[in-house]
Amino acid sequence: MTQPASRRAFAAPSVRALLAQAGAFPLTLIAVWLLARAGMPMSWEGVALIQGAFAALLAWAFRLAIWWRAIELVFPTGVLLARGFDLPPGLFLVLFVLFLLIYWSTFRTQVPYYPSGRTAWDAVADVLPADRPLAIADVGSGLGGLVLDLARRRPDSRVDGIELAPLPWFVSRVRAKLSGSRARFLRADYESVNFSHYDVVFAYLSPAAMAGLWRKAESEMRPGSILLSYEFDIPGRMPDRRIVTTNSKKILFLWQF
Repeated sequence: MTQPASRRAFAAPSVRALLAQAGAFPLTLIAVWLLARAGMPMSWEGVALIQGAFAALLAWAFRLAIWWRAIELVFPTGVLLARGFDLPPGLFLVLFVLFLLIYWSTFRTQVPYYPSGRTAWDAVADVLPADRPLAIADVGSGLGGLVLDLARRRPDSRVDGIELAPLPWFVSRVRAKLSGSRARFLRADYESVNFSHYDVVFAYLSPAAMAGLWRKAESEMRPGSILLSYEFDIPGRMPDRRIVTTNSKKILFLWQF
């Protein structure tokens, strides 16, 4: 059954974040009025803190990810500080475009940029089957570090990076070109990629995305294929293996299909 348009719109994290700030405004007015009646002087900084606290509370009630709540908390104070610096308007446009190119659909997916690092690359390489060539995908491949590393270690295999944000995808392509790597980088939403084309799918996403990742993997991945998730578990789905990475308490989770 198709959801109403209003419900689909509310499901977008960016819409809920905006509603949290809007809903906090009347609560802030009431709080400031009550404090003024009680004889407590209130500065603009104090008002911003109250607005941020109410917005963060509403973000929690709207079940937004923890980093959204942090943004809601500091956003009013950040706006106030920016006004005090008298920054040129063009700077805000440049910063907006830069963040858009880096984070792109984070407002919708709740998946920020998480660099995995060499300890994760080593752990992934160690669990890959060594007896046959593989088709490997890194969904949300960022700047392409894992993909380039695996393509170097496993020249017998096809390694694809799936990245939607334009700037990380472009940097990945340039790195592959300059290094002469056989790795491929596709600019796409991983939800549009068919997991049945891969023997191994690696993901370093966020807690908010894990349930959807599992549904997609369960419906598309072939028998004998492997789903890997770095740091983030899938609620209610016991992994077949839990690998603690070297010099780190972060875990690589493995599910065998």
